[in-house]
Amino acid sequence: MTILQVVQKAALRVIGNKPDSAFAPNRDQKTVEELVDLANDVAVSMAESQDWQALTKIATITGDGTETQFDLPSDYDRMAVASSLVDPANWFWGYGQISTVNEWLRLKSLGYQWITPGAWIIIGNQFNFLPAPGASQQAEYPYITKNVVLDTGGTPKETFTTDTDTFRLDERTLTLGTIWRWKEQKGLEYAEDMQTYEIALSQRQAKDTGGRVIRNGPRLPNGLFSRAYPFALGPGT
Repeated sequence: MTILQVVQKAALRVIGNKPDSAFAPNRDQKTVEELVDLANDVAVSMAESQDWQALTKIATITGDGTETQFDLPSDYDRMAVASSLVDPANWFWGYGQISTVNEWLRLKSLGYQWITPGAWIIIGNQFNFLPAPGASQQAEYPYITKNVVLDTGGTPKETFTTDTDTFRLDERTLTLGTIWRWKEQKGLEYAEDMQTYEIALSQRQAKDTGGRVIRNGPRLPNGLFSRAYPFALGPGT
């Protein structure tokens, strides 16, 4: 279903007319522009509600032995839930995540030698590593793309801009969300429409296995291992 079809279905229910285009001038242009704007907003809201499989990607960082900072992917929105950086050459442990910038600065100032693969944190839209990943050493991680739309050629992008653009998630849920948001914006009764949308969204989330974390066995107490890792050996010489 294209964005034009989404807007047409929504427009039929809220104003009783079916526009010929979602972007070209038409008799209900103001309403259509509002519906497109709301559809873009609902699309982002849906994408942020769960780590959908359709929006999950795997990225790989490759070190050169000296560089410690690496840019995020251009379509990066967020890390997947409970994810971290994995060293594909090391089955036992991956890179250790540092949770705060202050802790990162403290560890850098101590001059520790580190057991590889080391530690990481995101600062200033870049991955920062201690120590620098070795030459050809890799770090893999799952992330959620911000590109929730596909153009007619299948190229991902952030927002709907042409009639033939399609949504990468469920279009029916997008339509329902657009309808209740439009009614809310106009001061109309929207509670039932909102409930219908939320039920549809919940059903789609239940069918999608993205973003679900299953833990087997007891968790280590007080952050043991994660806090001890990446095993600083002491000040370097």
